[in-house]
Amino acid sequence: MTQEDHIASLRAQHRSLEEAIDQETHRPLPNLDLVSDLKRQKLRIKDQIAQIEHAN
Repeated sequence: MTQEDHIASLRAQHRSLEEAIDQETHRPLPNLDLVSDLKRQKLRIKDQIAQIEHAN
């Protein structure tokens, strides 16, 4: 897997988490613990992307 492929994969995961967060927050009774966990995962992925991009 090339670096570009890895970044693309991470970005896809980031988008997927964003959609999951959006779906959960628009439920009548959202699970706030789940939303917090999803946001932490999303931030971790964002940090991974930044590390890879800045390493070049």
